[in-house]
Amino acid sequence: MADKFDEASQKELSKFLENEQAQARVQSTIHQLTSTCWDKCITGTPASSFSKSERGCLENCVDRFLDTSLFLINKIQEQRDASFSG
Repeated sequence: MADKFDEASQKELSKFLENEQAQARVQSTIHQLTSTCWDKCITGTPASSFSKSERGCLENCVDRFLDTSLFLINKIQEQRDASFSG
C-alpha cells in the first residue's frame, strides 16, 4: 500500500505512524501507572477526596514509577549507544 505514495507522502505517513505509536505508549504507561498506584495506595472505598496517607502514597508511587521509567530508558539508550559504537 505504501508503494502507491510518493516519497514525501511516505515520509509523512511514517511520521504520523511514529507519533501515533508514541502516543499509544504514553497512554499505556499512564494506564499502568494509574492501575499500579491505585492498587497500592487506595485501600478502602474512595471518598470525595483522598486521605492524607493515600495522597502521600500516590505522590510517592508516581515519583518512583517515573524515576524507574527514566532509569530504564537511560539504560536502554546506553546499551544502544554501546552497540552502535562497538
